[in-house]
Amino acid sequence: MHRILLLFFPLIFAVTSILPAQSNEPYVILISLDGYRYDYSERFQPENISKLISSGTAAQALIPSFPTKTFPNHYTIATGMKPENHGLVNNSFFEPEKDQTYSIRDRSIVEDGYWYGGTPLWVLAEQNGIKAASYYFVGSEAPVSGVHPSYYYTYDASIPNLTRISKVFEWLMLPEDERPRLISMYFSDMDDIGHRYGPDNDEELGKRLLKLDRELGALFEGLKSLELDVNIFIVSDHGMTNVPRENLLDLDQLTDGINAKVVNNGALAHLYVDNPLEIEEIYLKLNTREGPFKISKVQDQEYYKNTTTYKNRLGDILILPDLGFYLATAQDMVKYQNRSAMFKTNIFGEHGYSPRYKEMHGIFYANGPKIKKGKEIPAFENFHVYPLICKILDLPIPNDIDGDLDVLESILENVQD
Repeated sequence: MHRILLLFFPLIFAVTSILPAQSNEPYVILISLDGYRYDYSERFQPENISKLISSGTAAQALIPSFPTKTFPNHYTIATGMKPENHGLVNNSFFEPEKDQTYSIRDRSIVEDGYWYGGTPLWVLAEQNGIKAASYYFVGSEAPVSGVHPSYYYTYDASIPNLTRISKVFEWLMLPEDERPRLISMYFSDMDDIGHRYGPDNDEELGKRLLKLDRELGALFEGLKSLELDVNIFIVSDHGMTNVPRENLLDLDQLTDGINAKVVNNGALAHLYVDNPLEIEEIYLKLNTREGPFKISKVQDQEYYKNTTTYKNRLGDILILPDLGFYLATAQDMVKYQNRSAMFKTNIFGEHGYSPRYKEMHGIFYANGPKIKKGKEIPAFENFHVYPLICKILDLPIPNDIDGDLDVLESILENVQD
């Protein structure tokens, strides 16, 4: 930790030597730790994250939206809207009107504002005269409503965490009229290691988390040196569960002979039927195939409700494996076989299942001048984070969001419980 801080001392000194005296204007840093399950902090006791928790407000868990995937839930946190209302209904899905499949691995699509509904926090901030910056938060690379954050980067997983953290100090040493008051950040460490070994491998997860904690500690310590009203929010998009290799379900075999476009895999597959008259026939045919999964028509399952704008993106039929089972294509089968040999494990980690499962729950920690200290709150749904950040930055809260300020307003200083 001390060696990491030494890297930042020249930069922190430069910041503190040019910044004005304490400003009354609040700042927000929204940090996402992808795949950080609700119980990791208690299990591993990371020093710097634990200090932040004890001196701020922590939720028992952050409940993700369905599906519990990375892109839908990051964008839900960013917009205060459920996936069916902001448009990113999964990591991959088909858009009939465009005759195109959204994929998180297609840069031209990820950077196309067409796919993104709602008003992300950075767009709302920019529209109201507040500069925003983002280091890899989902949606920040696309011109949503024609607006980018003032400062942002195209995703590159190879960029070290400390490089991302140092950029925060560079942004905060800008002249006041150029300085972002909303900064969003993304770290993939816990998702990467969780997928590789599963969430119960204490040795591998603990080692990665302690490294991440040291890096975040450098950020926390550096921010203390600034005479700025900085409020930190740490969230995660989802949790993780174990998937033994023998629990891989052959998606190609399951959908063999089915006249429909199949998109996505893992904990959820969407089927888009060309001929609406065939939906019932295909649904009944799939239900004759037995296994640890459920077949549901989109309109009959408990999620993806109350949407009209993005209804076509949902498809007609969903395949939903039971917790701990995984819909795998032929390519997936090879990937998992290779991963098993490389990392010497037959247990992997996955997510995407119903948020009713506690294993899918993430984290919410808040700390700063505007946040009550030593407070624990019940688990809540992640779309409620948005209006709280709006409140802190004095931004107008859009009328069409799913989030409700009443859920979290009581964690603010000077607001009665």
